[in-house]
Amino acid sequence: MFVQIENLKYQYKNSSEPTIKDFSLEMEQGEIVCILGESGSGKSTILRLLAGLETPNKGVISINGKTIINDHQFTEPEKRGVGMVFQDYALFPHMTVAKNVQYGLRKMTRRQKQKRLDEMLSLINLTDYKDRYPFELSGGQQQRVALARALAPAPSLLIFDEPFSNLDANLQVKIRDELRGILKQTGITSIFVTHDQEDAKVLADRIVFIENGVVSRVGPPEEVLGCASLIMWANS
Repeated sequence: MFVQIENLKYQYKNSSEPTIKDFSLEMEQGEIVCILGESGSGKSTILRLLAGLETPNKGVISINGKTIINDHQFTEPEKRGVGMVFQDYALFPHMTVAKNVQYGLRKMTRRQKQKRLDEMLSLINLTDYKDRYPFELSGGQQQRVALARALAPAPSLLIFDEPFSNLDANLQVKIRDELRGILKQTGITSIFVTHDQEDAKVLADRIVFIENGVVSRVGPPEEVLGCASLIMWANS
């Protein structure tokens, strides 16, 4: 398996009980998995554990054959090969599109940086926007730049935290279709967290439904979204 997460447990310091109680997941290379759940279910905490922004109380995470966390080992966030697209995109406002995309390419030569930039801008169809600043872009364009910046260093795993929450409904539909196409084109292994069933249905190869820090159901979208508990949740 390309990604292996085993028996993760995490409790915030001021919490009376664990946010993540026992989370396990295996992923094939190139697979897109969506972690679906209500607010407070623990889905964003899982991303923070994967990225190294939090340290689990227990559990093992391995990516691309390398163990990045267990009871005796902690790999620093910058050495994990995990890219993250934030809810608010987190673009640098004082940098152009080109500078934002090239930000994580410090170890490349100038020629290599330019080649990678050209590849990324072509991928997201923003080649003519490289000299613009984030405030000159639409919400959808900013989202695509954030994706290109995360993809540019060629991470082993790409994670998304509610990536469409700042987009209006029409743009949300357009962008998520584009995004699945880009991820499949690049073959990058990806994890999304969302509370939106339609996002999960369109984007995911598999859905992990989480309740109170525990996985309650895993499977293809048509299987997981058809179960009674999810239908009741959607209508509540």
